[in-house]
Amino acid sequence: MPKKGNRKRLKFKAGDVCSESVTVADYADADPAVVKSGRLKKAVANAVEKEVKLLCGLEASQGAVEEVLSSAVSGRVDALDSTDDLDQEEDGENDTKVVHKKKSKRRKESSECSDGEEYPVDIWLVLSSYIRPEDVCRFSLICRNAWMVTCTAVFWTRLYRRHYRIDADLPFRLQPDSIGRMCCLRARVIRSLFHLYEPFSLRVSRIPALPESTPTTLLNSKCLLFWVKKLSGTRPEALWEFNFKFVKQGHSKNGCAKSLCMPKQYEDVHTNPDSDCFVLQVTTLNFIFTPVVMGMTLTLFTINVSTDMRHHRVRLMFQDSPIQRGKKRGDHGGTQVVLDPVNSVRLMDWWHPQYPLSPYT
Repeated sequence: MPKKGNRKRLKFKAGDVCSESVTVADYADADPAVVKSGRLKKAVANAVEKEVKLLCGLEASQGAVEEVLSSAVSGRVDALDSTDDLDQEEDGENDTKVVHKKKSKRRKESSECSDGEEYPVDIWLVLSSYIRPEDVCRFSLICRNAWMVTCTAVFWTRLYRRHYRIDADLPFRLQPDSIGRMCCLRARVIRSLFHLYEPFSLRVSRIPALPESTPTTLLNSKCLLFWVKKLSGTRPEALWEFNFKFVKQGHSKNGCAKSLCMPKQYEDVHTNPDSDCFVLQVTTLNFIFTPVVMGMTLTLFTINVSTDMRHHRVRLMFQDSPIQRGKKRGDHGGTQVVLDPVNSVRLMDWWHPQYPLSPYT
């Protein structure tokens, strides 16, 4: 058996390394008996690439012809030198790969060491007084010290005072006297901004009475509370409001990553019992009897057109246990709640101005 290193290779002279001498035969139609690899040598390919770039530059810039030709000749000489060392390069191909990997690792280590300067927390605390409420998340992602500033009670207290107005209609638990408490401070400030900060209040006012598509965030959520309220307004007939409070299952509250853990002195500031909760508010034209579904898991939620084609119909399906991933949601074997006819459907997060406040927040 012949050795792998005894393959015949094409030899190129200095005059051969040009665009005129390279043909299709050097690529796809190469003789496998002569060149078993079936590809052009790197030195020849690099030389042709340089020559093409020089010719393109000559047509675009209309520069001096002599300078381009001299650079082309020097490129051919470099290509000749590279062809002489081609055998050694191909024999040590594995060694060069290892060297490149080591160099890439060194570059990564050097880039990690030279990330930049680390400014103290006091500077980030001063800068935090000039950011907008919608930029708090971006500001906290700059560095660790910036994130530490957003964990402090001073940051949230200053954010509240910057946007507070005396003539603002705020609930009692969002008044300045309640902001002085450390517990649930972040949640109270965020709720206050949806009353005080105009971009946030406009965002809430643009939410339609009926969603364009059925929300899917409530699926596999557990029903914590359920209550019915009678509404008296300008209509001759009273409306009935059905409220379902859900909590997401399988989410850890106030969780933290391994690299960024909440400081213990600021845990009360970020405490929020309603962080994973939603309230589904359905308004109907008349009272509808509904079974008890507290403690059950929502597995199906649909909004369709009512039978009279004038209103909407809401259908909720509850199961005793959450459905595992990969299994199909069954319509049978559970408790069904049908609300028809429906006047409005509203899904509220914990920061919504009309979200019912808990005694802790």
